Amino acid sequence: MDRRAVVIGAGITGVLTGRALRAAGWDVVVLEAIAPGAGSSSRTAAGCRQQFSTPSTVRGMRHAVAAYQALGEEIGQPVLVSQGYLFLLDEVGWAAAPARVAMQREAGLAEVALLDADALREAFPHACGEGVVGATWCPSDGFLHPQLVYQEGARLLREAGGAVWSRAAVTGGAHAAERLVAVDTPKGRVAGDLFVDATNAWTGRTAALLGGAPLPVQPTTRFLWFAARGEAVPAAALARWPMTIAPSGVYARPENPDTLLIGRARGEAVAEGDLERAQDAIPARFSHDGDVEGEAVQAWAAFAEAVPAVGEFDGLAATASGLYAITPDHNPFLGFDPQVPNLLRLVGFSGHGAMFGPFTATVAAALAEAGRDLDRIRLPEGPVDLAAFRIGRSFDEAEAMVI
Repeated sequence: MDRRAVVIGAGITGVLTGRALRAAGWDVVVLEAIAPGAGSSSRTAAGCRQQFSTPSTVRGMRHAVAAYQALGEEIGQPVLVSQGYLFLLDEVGWAAAPARVAMQREAGLAEVALLDADALREAFPHACGEGVVGATWCPSDGFLHPQLVYQEGARLLREAGGAVWSRAAVTGGAHAAERLVAVDTPKGRVAGDLFVDATNAWTGRTAALLGGAPLPVQPTTRFLWFAARGEAVPAAALARWPMTIAPSGVYARPENPDTLLIGRARGEAVAEGDLERAQDAIPARFSHDGDVEGEAVQAWAAFAEAVPAVGEFDGLAATASGLYAITPDHNPFLGFDPQVPNLLRLVGFSGHGAMFGPFTATVAAALAEAGRDLDRIRLPEGPVDLAAFRIGRSFDEAEAMVI
């Protein structure tokens, strides 16, 4: 018996979920309002790490890293640059790090390491600014080429018999006995048995159109700044830097041998009706052209406290913006909608959607096959408890490693 899955949103989450469902035997169509990757996937900082504070997320991200490595082999070019994640720690962070690293190793992340001040200076002499007393380091973390993930993922889905429709925004839905039976688009009505909300920051709008439950997901702007290297650091050295997170929470990684990408977890809440404008809007206080009190210069200065050479860069050259979808505990919702039983919600990634992609897709396929929420799934990397991602959960235990 044919089963059709209709995935709404052709970012990394939607495209990889479509592939996973197609591999499980579903007829798949992915509907995208503009074109694959046109939302947050093309505006991501593209980090990909396994260092989290939630054991299920550590295991899930080990699975994601392995899947991204396999995707690179499949398409003949790497989608994951494994240059590591380096969390620089002050005294407070250092005190909490041993227990977190022990948990991560228990979850199978054997390569994660604690670096005391001496080990840090030996391995990363550029990253020993004032107040930095140590670090955690994982060499198999890194950052993605997101355009390869959604472009090649869409191509591979089509080759496997799935469909990806651009310019096909969902404008409404049809129901029978509380279940969705079809969605409407400018290209016509699309019927299905399973519907997947992979719209992340747009999920409030999607739910309202389809009769789904409102979820506590807050669309929020985020900004990335690009600093020109100048002569402060040799190009070859900058190109090898890992993703580095300062004790202040500001993070940076090489965008190319001459440019450092800088970001921080700070933005502004966005109303549902303002998402398209806000996605690319850059308020003056977030612009790289702003004054010394602006967010861009403050982030640059905060990172330079931990990595002093960055303070000698030529300056900030550009700003990019996009949308996060923030939940109260910074964990996503991966589960069936309580009001529409065949609407699967994969939203609220709090800035981690790109890196979660393969894990999310695996969870989605397991839930789709079961036709209901599951307490846990088993991955090659070990069992994963899904309670941290269930819709309707309490938010007592938040993900602590959020940047």
